[in-house]
Amino acid sequence: MSPASPPLGANPWIWHSPVTYEALGDVLPRLSAWGFDCVEIPLENERDWSPASVGRLLDASGLAPAAVIAVMPPDRDLVHTAPRTVQVTQDYLRRCIDAAHALRAPTVAGPVYTAVGRTWRLDRDERRAAYEELRENLAPVVDHARAAGVRIAVEPLNRYETSLLNTVEQTLDALTGLPEDTIGLALDTYHQNIEERSLPAAVRRAAGRIVHVQVCANDRGTPGADCLDWPGFLTALVTAGYRGPLCIESFTAHNDAIAVAASVWRPLAATQDTIATEGLAFLRDALAALDRPPAAP
Repeated sequence: MSPASPPLGANPWIWHSPVTYEALGDVLPRLSAWGFDCVEIPLENERDWSPASVGRLLDASGLAPAAVIAVMPPDRDLVHTAPRTVQVTQDYLRRCIDAAHALRAPTVAGPVYTAVGRTWRLDRDERRAAYEELRENLAPVVDHARAAGVRIAVEPLNRYETSLLNTVEQTLDALTGLPEDTIGLALDTYHQNIEERSLPAAVRRAAGRIVHVQVCANDRGTPGADCLDWPGFLTALVTAGYRGPLCIESFTAHNDAIAVAASVWRPLAATQDTIATEGLAFLRDALAALDRPPAAP
């Protein structure tokens, strides 16, 4: 993948939720031993971990922090909700930014607009008003991120998890007028595969605004054990100029809370380790293949 392959990472949600200091102490050494370059750090609850303690784990493992991942349960919303909820959500996102700054993570990524699983119908005018409200309520958070030197990556989700931002096109529309150097898109192959007609075309549409990328199979399992157009997707990322990390995000069916939240009703691989190790091997091979000349006819 010219000019240089991106760092490859994973999310501890493959094994654990919530992602606590203890969970990170279990996962980070294994990711390092398997050859990952970086790791996503979800911040589900403020007391799950401290930046100082996680910073020491990162230093010991040699892994870079790819992003702090913002989590949006039912009490976190920035649109069509009570003013107090907006304030609480803004404060939470500022804490995510502060944690990223302390860890020297470049990004806070996630569906930072409304609770996951919250859906409602919007006509054209209602959608326009919702995007205006989102921009207004995101603006002070973006200011905080800019001062901290952290970028925000807004993740569109599939239609079953939100009705607000499903596609690249909608997300770009919603972010109109917010500073492009501080806020952009987080792309996730799972959601894109459901909502976009073409993974490569969606990446090309997002060119210049892609801040973070998460990858998994079309069923949310091991990258490569699926029907996705990986050569087209990865080539489009190169063409779009994206040089940030590719992070495997998947979930375990063995944790009641996360299985229900992510609708994971069955194991997605032989073991959870398989998702990480075989996914890493596939991504390295797929990226290397982009640099190889085509075979002679």
